[in-house]
Amino acid sequence: MGKTPRVVFMGSPDFAVPSLEALAKRYPVVGVVTQPDRPAGRGGTLKPPAVKAAALRLGIPVIQPEKLRQPEAMDQLRAWAPDVIVVAAFGQILRPDALNLPPFGCVNVHGSLLPRWRGAAPIQAAILDGDQQTGITIMKMDAGVDTGPILSQRVIPIAADETGGSLFEKMAALGAELLLETLPRYLSGELALQPQPEDGATYAPMLKKEDGLLDFSQPAAALERRVRAMNPWPGAYLEWQGQPLKVLKAHADVILTYMIQPVGKRWIHHDLPAVVGWGNSILVLDEVQPAGKKNMPGKAFLSGAREWSITNEYE
Repeated sequence: MGKTPRVVFMGSPDFAVPSLEALAKRYPVVGVVTQPDRPAGRGGTLKPPAVKAAALRLGIPVIQPEKLRQPEAMDQLRAWAPDVIVVAAFGQILRPDALNLPPFGCVNVHGSLLPRWRGAAPIQAAILDGDQQTGITIMKMDAGVDTGPILSQRVIPIAADETGGSLFEKMAALGAELLLETLPRYLSGELALQPQPEDGATYAPMLKKEDGLLDFSQPAAALERRVRAMNPWPGAYLEWQGQPLKVLKAHADVILTYMIQPVGKRWIHHDLPAVVGWGNSILVLDEVQPAGKKNMPGKAFLSGAREWSITNEYE
């Protein structure tokens, strides 16, 4: 397009901040739409979304509608008259009146290699499922959930010790980089839209607190991936003496066949930290946080958990 495009940005969490900052350096971002402030912490103090803080720092007007379909929100969106809307982890479904408002539609920065891991938690889902790689997809949005045509993709490997938090940071930076490479080519008409194949499509629903519970009917390797995927939120945990025991770091290990343990049996093995058995493999709890206490190594936890290897809550 000939003129400099007017951009509206929609996003909420930390993941979206690098994309907003990158856009603001290249284009006139005329407005930002983000989620309302939400209660956080024990005191329930209202906390603004990370994108709101970034937008205010950049001097960009912000609105925070509970629902984008509210008339006053749509009126403001029309008043901003965007040529394109860029969306990154906004947290609300866009209806056709918003999708069709800008001449170039809505462009989404999504944290997976679509069509794999459509939905709200693609980064954690990739770790949970043991994927060797993931990536960023820039797509033009349609009325479906992450089903729109693809503009570009970039692959990133998933490290063996990757956590949800570490991959989140890498993907946020990669998303901003790929967005700035892709958007000018899309707006100039250089890029052809590529429809997503339905083959290989998977869905990653929004995470809930209970998704962090370790189910010891699963193999130790799957539990290790859950510990990494759920770090830092919602956090992996198991029940210990009627309280949640947070598991911050853990690894799966294979033991000798003659030492096979019942599934879920808590026990102590030589000089290892606290462990939980799973057939001929174990989950070693390297770092934990008992209820009401600070983080501590698994070995330090055992010194005050004398009943660890006596009872078996998971048999």
